[in-house]
Amino acid sequence: MSRILPPALFVVVVAALACVPLVADSYGVTLGIGMLGYVTLATAWALFSGPTRYVSLATVAFFGIGAYTVAVFSETIPYPLLLVTAGAIGLAVAVVVGLSTLRLAGVYFVIFTFGLAELVRQLVTWYEVNVTGTLGRYIFLPVTPQGIYWQLLGLAAITFLISWWVGRSRIGLALKVIGDDEVVAAHCGINIARVKLALFAVSCVIITLVGAIQAPRWTYVEPVIAFNPTISFLTLIMALLGGAHRLTGPLLGAVPLFLLFEWLSANFPNHYSIILGLIFIAIVFILPRGVLAFAEESWRRWRRTEIKNLPAVAE
Repeated sequence: MSRILPPALFVVVVAALACVPLVADSYGVTLGIGMLGYVTLATAWALFSGPTRYVSLATVAFFGIGAYTVAVFSETIPYPLLLVTAGAIGLAVAVVVGLSTLRLAGVYFVIFTFGLAELVRQLVTWYEVNVTGTLGRYIFLPVTPQGIYWQLLGLAAITFLISWWVGRSRIGLALKVIGDDEVVAAHCGINIARVKLALFAVSCVIITLVGAIQAPRWTYVEPVIAFNPTISFLTLIMALLGGAHRLTGPLLGAVPLFLLFEWLSANFPNHYSIILGLIFIAIVFILPRGVLAFAEESWRRWRRTEIKNLPAVAE
């Protein structure tokens, strides 16, 4: 972190962001909640998918699990224990899913994770309609928007620190080797299944907690809201734009794209999905490695050009 963001500066930035709810109006706090939520989602997604190159579309499945856990148990479990329960359920689902699917790769893993999100949504919908006789739940918790903002800020900071630690640890190196070639990783003595499962579980727990923390802001939750597939695609686009292989990449991708999408959804609600798809295609073709890698490569090309154009020095 010292080369990218000095620890003292990191603390100052987090402290400054913590003061935002004290001076911002209700809209500013709501905007901050959405932004911090997507920053955390993109960073957690990149924590696993960045080095392993496993493109997951299951983000909304775990996000929805967290939100619905809060909705179901909000009247019977104290709020702090509610978040622990949501995290535990997310961990259990992640372990089951990881053990059964992390042997897949490429397009098969993408298709499975997309199907998983839809499966979870349909199961929750079926349970609500056929067992409880309703299609949604109300959430009445004494949690203010400012409280949600501070919780998300803390979770975002923790996620950032975990990502930094993983990038500097042997686990991070093992993940990079796995992403390059799993056969080579196996010959190097890396326990591929264990490493992938551990990081996948950590990533999913963080995503689940984002959904659980944000749930009280809706007051009313139903499957269409909690399991909106747009969440998965936005998270993926944000991580790819900034650069999923870099520590600050998801952050740099999430902030501008969140503001752009907020503006698009407000001004072009009928064309929002089309524009979202076009942006995703543009990122894949123009910036496949992220904006940071593109900027660095452009800088190197410019430097090489400048050096070649320098006049020869007479001997």
